[in-house]
Amino acid sequence: MQKLDKQFHIHCVEGDVGRYCLLPGDPGRCESIAKLFDNPVHVAQNREYNIYTGTLLGEKVSVCSTGIGGPSASIAMEELHNIGADTFIRVGTCGGINLKVQSGDIVVATGAIRFEHTSQEYAPLEYPAVANLDVTNALRQASLAMGKQTHVGVVQCKDAFYGQHSPAKMPVSYELLQKWEAWKRLGVLASEMESAALFVVADALGCRCGSCFHVIWNQEREAAGLDQNMSEDTSAAVRVGVEAMKLLIAQDLAK
Repeated sequence: MQKLDKQFHIHCVEGDVGRYCLLPGDPGRCESIAKLFDNPVHVAQNREYNIYTGTLLGEKVSVCSTGIGGPSASIAMEELHNIGADTFIRVGTCGGINLKVQSGDIVVATGAIRFEHTSQEYAPLEYPAVANLDVTNALRQASLAMGKQTHVGVVQCKDAFYGQHSPAKMPVSYELLQKWEAWKRLGVLASEMESAALFVVADALGCRCGSCFHVIWNQEREAAGLDQNMSEDTSAAVRVGVEAMKLLIAQDLAK
Protein backbone atom coordinates (compact mmCIF):
# COMPACT_ATOMS: atom_id res chain seq x y z
CA MET A 1 0.00 0.00 0.00
CA GLN A 2 1.20 3.50 -0.80
CA LYS A 3 2.56 5.35 2.23
CA LEU A 4 0.11 8.09 3.22
CA ASP A 5 0.79 11.45 4.84
CA LYS A 6 -2.03 10.64 7.25
CA GLN A 7 -3.86 7.44 8.09
CA PHE A 8 -6.62 6.78 5.57
CA HIS A 9 -9.58 6.43 7.94
CA ILE A 10 -8.65 8.08 11.24
CA HIS A 11 -6.96 11.07 9.54
CA CYS A 12 -4.07 11.15 12.04
CA VAL A 13 -0.30 11.31 11.59
CA GLU A 14 2.57 10.13 13.76
CA GLY A 15 2.70 12.26 16.91
CA ASP A 16 -1.07 12.78 17.03
CA VAL A 17 -1.75 9.88 19.41
CA GLY A 18 -0.11 8.26 22.40
CA ARG A 19 0.96 4.65 22.80
CA TYR A 20 -1.95 4.22 25.21
CA CYS A 21 -5.44 4.28 23.64
CA LEU A 22 -8.98 3.86 24.89
CA LEU A 23 -11.42 2.48 22.32
CA PRO A 24 -15.12 3.24 22.84
CA GLY A 25 -17.60 2.49 20.08
CA ASP A 26 -19.65 5.69 20.09
CA PRO A 27 -17.97 8.84 18.68
CA GLY A 28 -20.22 10.86 20.97
CA ARG A 29 -18.54 9.42 24.07
CA CYS A 30 -15.03 10.54 23.15
CA GLU A 31 -15.25 14.12 24.39
CA SER A 32 -16.46 13.08 27.84
CA ILE A 33 -13.73 10.44 28.04
CA ALA A 34 -11.09 12.98 27.01
CA LYS A 35 -12.19 15.22 29.87
CA LEU A 36 -10.72 12.59 32.22
CA PHE A 37 -7.30 13.24 30.63
CA ASP A 38 -4.98 16.11 31.47
CA ASN A 39 -4.83 18.79 28.74
CA PRO A 40 -7.02 17.01 26.15
CA VAL A 41 -6.97 18.20 22.55
CA HIS A 42 -9.31 17.20 19.72
CA VAL A 43 -7.12 15.68 17.01
CA ALA A 44 -9.39 14.49 14.20
CA GLN A 45 -12.84 13.23 13.23
CA ASN A 46 -13.77 11.19 10.17
CA ARG A 47 -16.58 8.71 9.66
CA GLU A 48 -16.98 6.76 12.94
CA TYR A 49 -13.53 7.76 14.18
CA ASN A 50 -13.31 10.63 16.69
CA ILE A 51 -9.88 11.13 18.28
CA TYR A 52 -8.70 13.14 21.27
CA THR A 53 -5.24 13.12 22.87
CA GLY A 54 -4.11 14.25 26.32
CA THR A 55 -1.94 12.89 29.12
CA LEU A 56 -2.23 10.64 32.17
CA LEU A 57 0.62 10.56 34.70
CA GLY A 58 2.56 12.68 32.22
CA GLU A 59 2.29 10.10 29.42
CA LYS A 60 0.49 10.78 26.14
CA VAL A 61 -2.84 8.94 25.89
CA SER A 62 -5.62 8.98 23.30
CA VAL A 63 -9.23 7.98 22.85
CA CYS A 64 -10.50 6.85 19.44
CA SER A 65 -14.03 5.65 18.73
CA THR A 66 -14.39 2.56 16.58
CA GLY A 67 -18.04 2.44 15.56
CA ILE A 68 -19.90 -0.86 15.86
CA GLY A 69 -18.35 -4.25 15.19
CA GLY A 70 -15.08 -5.86 14.29
CA PRO A 71 -14.37 -4.43 10.82
CA SER A 72 -14.24 -0.78 11.89
CA ALA A 73 -12.59 -1.64 15.22
CA SER A 74 -9.77 -3.48 13.44
CA ILE A 75 -9.22 -0.50 11.13
CA ALA A 76 -8.86 1.79 14.15
CA MET A 77 -6.35 -0.50 15.83
CA GLU A 78 -4.31 -1.01 12.65
CA GLU A 79 -4.07 2.73 11.91
CA LEU A 80 -3.42 3.75 15.53
CA HIS A 81 -0.66 1.14 15.69
CA ASN A 82 0.82 2.48 12.45
CA ILE A 83 1.44 5.80 14.21
CA GLY A 84 2.76 4.49 17.51
CA ALA A 85 -0.02 3.05 19.69
CA ASP A 86 0.61 -0.32 21.33
CA THR A 87 -1.66 -0.56 24.39
CA PHE A 88 -5.44 -0.61 23.95
CA ILE A 89 -8.43 -0.79 26.27
CA ARG A 90 -11.86 -1.32 24.80
CA VAL A 91 -14.51 0.43 26.92
CA GLY A 92 -18.04 -0.38 25.86
CA THR A 93 -21.38 -1.95 26.63
CA CYS A 94 -22.65 -5.50 26.66
CA GLY A 95 -25.72 -7.58 27.28
CA GLY A 96 -25.53 -10.16 30.04
CA ILE A 97 -25.88 -13.88 29.37
CA ASN A 98 -24.94 -15.50 32.69
CA LEU A 99 -27.70 -15.04 35.27
CA LYS A 100 -25.30 -13.58 37.84
CA VAL A 101 -24.45 -10.65 35.50
CA GLN A 102 -26.80 -7.77 36.26
CA SER A 103 -27.49 -4.35 34.75
CA GLY A 104 -24.92 -1.82 35.94
CA ASP A 105 -22.23 -4.43 36.65
CA ILE A 106 -18.78 -4.40 35.05
CA VAL A 107 -17.58 -7.29 32.88
CA VAL A 108 -13.85 -7.70 32.21
CA ALA A 109 -13.16 -10.06 29.31
CA THR A 110 -10.43 -12.68 29.58
CA GLY A 111 -11.26 -13.97 26.12
CA ALA A 112 -13.91 -13.80 23.43
CA ILE A 113 -15.85 -16.34 21.36
CA ARG A 114 -15.02 -15.67 17.72
CA PHE A 115 -18.61 -15.72 16.42
CA GLU A 116 -17.67 -13.01 13.90
CA HIS A 117 -15.59 -12.86 10.75
CA THR A 118 -13.01 -10.07 11.08
CA SER A 119 -10.65 -12.14 13.21
CA GLN A 120 -10.75 -14.94 10.62
CA GLU A 121 -8.84 -12.70 8.22
CA TYR A 122 -6.01 -12.50 10.78
CA ALA A 123 -5.85 -15.99 12.30
CA PRO A 124 -7.36 -19.45 11.76
CA LEU A 125 -10.33 -20.37 13.95
CA GLU A 126 -8.19 -22.68 16.06
CA TYR A 127 -6.37 -19.60 17.42
CA PRO A 128 -8.07 -18.21 20.57
CA ALA A 129 -9.08 -14.58 21.07
CA VAL A 130 -7.44 -13.87 24.43
CA ALA A 131 -7.00 -10.56 26.22
CA ASN A 132 -3.56 -9.43 27.38
CA LEU A 133 -3.02 -10.55 30.97
CA ASP A 134 -1.47 -7.30 32.22
CA VAL A 135 -4.34 -5.24 30.79
CA THR A 136 -6.94 -7.67 32.16
CA ASN A 137 -5.43 -7.60 35.64
CA ALA A 138 -5.32 -3.80 35.60
CA LEU A 139 -9.00 -3.63 34.59
CA ARG A 140 -10.03 -6.07 37.30
CA GLN A 141 -8.00 -4.20 39.91
CA ALA A 142 -9.44 -0.84 38.89
CA SER A 143 -13.02 -2.09 38.88
CA LEU A 144 -12.75 -3.72 42.30
CA ALA A 145 -11.04 -0.63 43.73
CA MET A 146 -14.04 1.41 42.57
CA GLY A 147 -16.36 -0.93 44.43
CA LYS A 148 -18.08 -2.18 41.28
CA GLN A 149 -19.71 -5.58 41.03
CA THR A 150 -17.10 -7.14 38.73
CA HIS A 151 -17.26 -10.29 36.59
CA VAL A 152 -14.15 -11.65 34.87
CA GLY A 153 -14.37 -14.26 32.14
CA VAL A 154 -15.30 -15.11 28.57
CA VAL A 155 -17.64 -13.01 26.42
CA GLN A 156 -19.36 -13.84 23.13
CA CYS A 157 -18.60 -11.67 20.13
CA LYS A 158 -20.98 -11.38 17.18
CA ASP A 159 -21.42 -9.43 13.94
CA ALA A 160 -25.22 -9.09 13.89
CA PHE A 161 -26.96 -7.29 16.76
CA TYR A 162 -30.36 -8.61 15.71
CA GLY A 163 -29.01 -12.12 15.31
CA GLN A 164 -28.83 -12.06 19.11
CA HIS A 165 -32.00 -10.13 19.86
CA SER A 166 -34.32 -11.61 17.20
CA PRO A 167 -32.75 -14.99 16.43
CA ALA A 168 -36.01 -16.83 15.82
CA LYS A 169 -36.86 -14.71 12.76
CA MET A 170 -33.52 -15.39 11.08
CA PRO A 171 -33.25 -18.02 8.34
CA VAL A 172 -30.37 -19.56 10.34
CA SER A 173 -32.32 -19.55 13.61
CA TYR A 174 -31.45 -23.24 14.11
CA GLU A 175 -27.77 -22.31 14.46
CA LEU A 176 -28.22 -19.08 16.44
CA LEU A 177 -30.51 -20.63 19.04
CA GLN A 178 -28.42 -23.78 19.49
CA LYS A 179 -25.19 -21.87 19.89
CA TRP A 180 -26.78 -19.38 22.30
CA GLU A 181 -27.75 -22.36 24.46
CA ALA A 182 -24.14 -23.54 24.30
CA TRP A 183 -22.85 -20.14 25.44
CA LYS A 184 -25.23 -20.28 28.41
CA ARG A 185 -24.17 -23.79 29.39
CA LEU A 186 -20.50 -22.80 29.16
CA GLY A 187 -21.01 -19.92 31.60
CA VAL A 188 -20.26 -17.15 29.10
CA LEU A 189 -20.74 -13.82 30.86
CA ALA A 190 -22.04 -11.45 28.19
CA SER A 191 -22.42 -10.64 24.50
CA GLU A 192 -20.77 -7.76 22.61
CA MET A 193 -19.35 -7.02 19.17
CA GLU A 194 -15.67 -6.00 19.12
CA SER A 195 -13.39 -7.89 21.50
CA ALA A 196 -12.72 -11.02 19.45
CA ALA A 197 -11.43 -8.96 16.54
CA LEU A 198 -9.44 -6.60 18.75
CA PHE A 199 -7.75 -9.39 20.74
CA VAL A 200 -6.69 -11.29 17.61
CA VAL A 201 -5.59 -8.17 15.71
CA ALA A 202 -3.58 -7.05 18.75
CA ASP A 203 -1.76 -10.38 18.79
CA ALA A 204 -1.09 -10.13 15.06
CA LEU A 205 0.39 -6.64 15.57
CA GLY A 206 2.29 -7.48 18.75
CA CYS A 207 0.13 -5.13 20.87
CA ARG A 208 -1.61 -5.31 24.24
CA CYS A 209 -5.42 -5.20 24.41
CA GLY A 210 -8.09 -5.74 27.02
CA SER A 211 -11.80 -4.96 27.35
CA CYS A 212 -14.24 -3.87 30.01
CA PHE A 213 -17.98 -3.41 29.62
CA HIS A 214 -20.94 -1.82 31.29
CA VAL A 215 -23.87 -4.24 31.42
CA ILE A 216 -26.99 -2.61 30.00
CA TRP A 217 -29.43 -5.52 30.26
CA ASN A 218 -29.53 -9.28 30.66
CA GLN A 219 -32.13 -10.95 28.45
CA GLU A 220 -31.66 -14.27 30.26
CA ARG A 221 -32.49 -12.69 33.63
CA GLU A 222 -35.54 -11.17 31.99
CA ALA A 223 -36.61 -14.55 30.59
CA ALA A 224 -36.13 -16.11 34.02
CA GLY A 225 -38.35 -13.47 35.62
CA LEU A 226 -35.51 -12.05 37.72
CA ASP A 227 -35.46 -8.43 38.84
CA GLN A 228 -33.25 -5.98 36.96
CA ASN A 229 -33.14 -2.30 36.11
CA MET A 230 -31.96 -1.24 32.66
CA SER A 231 -28.77 0.82 33.00
CA GLU A 232 -27.40 2.94 30.15
CA ASP A 233 -24.97 5.09 32.17
CA THR A 234 -21.60 3.94 30.82
CA SER A 235 -19.49 6.33 32.92
CA ALA A 236 -18.38 3.67 35.40
CA ALA A 237 -16.89 1.44 32.70
CA VAL A 238 -15.10 4.46 31.26
CA ARG A 239 -13.62 5.33 34.65
CA VAL A 240 -12.53 1.72 35.08
CA GLY A 241 -10.75 1.91 31.73
CA VAL A 242 -9.01 5.20 32.59
CA GLU A 243 -7.91 3.98 36.02
CA ALA A 244 -6.64 0.73 34.51
CA MET A 245 -4.65 2.72 31.96
CA LYS A 246 -3.05 4.69 34.81
CA LEU A 247 -2.04 1.39 36.45
CA LEU A 248 -0.46 0.19 33.20
CA ILE A 249 1.38 3.49 32.71
CA ALA A 250 2.71 3.34 36.26
CA GLN A 251 3.86 -0.26 35.75
CA ASP A 252 5.58 0.66 32.48
CA LEU A 253 7.31 3.68 34.04
CA ALA A 254 8.52 1.49 36.92
CA LYS A 255 10.23 -0.81 34.41
